[in-house]
Amino acid sequence: MSLSSKVKTAAMAFALAVMGAGATLVPTYATCDCAALKAGNTNTCTAAEKVQCGMDDTGQKQTNASGQEVKLEDTVKNIINAVLYVVGILAVVMVIIGGVKYTTSGGDQSAVTSAKNTILYGIIGLVIAILAYAIVNFVIGRIS
Repeated sequence: MSLSSKVKTAAMAFALAVMGAGATLVPTYATCDCAALKAGNTNTCTAAEKVQCGMDDTGQKQTNASGQEVKLEDTVKNIINAVLYVVGILAVVMVIIGGVKYTTSGGDQSAVTSAKNTILYGIIGLVIAILAYAIVNFVIGRIS
């Protein structure tokens, strides 16, 4: 297996892992009544449902250091955006590596082809990362 096909396989596996992680992190909505929970009726809800309603497992509101309420959607959005940021950086690094390989190929046709493929797959990865970022932010913006 050549280096470029290993890179393609690794990039595709990573992209699928990111998409799979994003699909599993989409919030589900609680079956208990969040309004009743916030009014003090904590007996009918599980700990997971309390967290989904924006409270800790004891029924208290979750807040950050500045006292603002923490939302599950914001946490998921921040995690996915961080992963996509890393993917974008890796894609840019792959384009740079491809450029260096192209520059140092010395006219060898197989090295030139490998460098062009590295650049192409780096650009494709960058486009996928940008689209994934836009889609995640659009979807989370609609559900929150």
